[in-house]
Amino acid sequence: MPFYTVQIKEQPLVIATSNNMFSPSSLDRGTAAMLSAAEFLPEDKILDLGCGCGPVGILAARLTSPKQVTMSDISEEAVSLAAQNAAANGVGGIRILCSDGFSGIADTDFTKILSNPPYHTDFSVAKSFIEQSFRHLAPGGVLYMVTKRREWYKNKLIAVFGGVQITELDGYYVFTAQKRTAQGCLAQKQKAPVTAAQKQGMRPEAGTENASGSRPAPPHTEKAAGQTRQLSRKLARKQQRRARARNCFHSN
Repeated sequence: MPFYTVQIKEQPLVIATSNNMFSPSSLDRGTAAMLSAAEFLPEDKILDLGCGCGPVGILAARLTSPKQVTMSDISEEAVSLAAQNAAANGVGGIRILCSDGFSGIADTDFTKILSNPPYHTDFSVAKSFIEQSFRHLAPGGVLYMVTKRREWYKNKLIAVFGGVQITELDGYYVFTAQKRTAQGCLAQKQKAPVTAAQKQGMRPEAGTENASGSRPAPPHTEKAAGQTRQLSRKLARKQQRRARARNCFHSN
């Protein structure tokens, strides 16, 4: 059985693969880029979505705890390899599921979801992964996603999450999107065309983009504009009173 060795975040891993797996001879550069950008906290509950033979979930379990990690893939062979690799790397307690996307996953309190989605011209898998990831994240949870395409993913993540941070590494784009509200921007836009950051009176974090590609105006800007409009109305009324007074004088 083919295998490769890799060291990520000072964690040495031995990963058994097969020729049916994506990047069977080494850790692919996109996944390596995503893992270099991802941050894991001891209390995180993590989902490796589309785990393949398991390097992402196994690393996450090494840095947190196997009981806090779920790995899933639509391929039974991938799930079998991931289970073998988890045991071989000392984290055999990981929950590993055969699931088509989120079809077999009921949890809605993940704090981190990581995915290197398959590339399809119609983006159907990526669309489902992004929308379902939002529903399965806890408030404040983060989705990490890596692809070679930028614009479609940027626009979709902004539409669902309200903003996204984009990091270019080794020819790949790593997207980091945080769930800031319970409903999401798609639901909010049905009520009013504003972003989640505007509703909360918050500035987006550095490196983020919203639907217009710019930062929303801070609350004090709207207040100043309102005061200016009020002053203009007062001046207009004062000028009208003066005009009426002059007319009365001339008529007398």
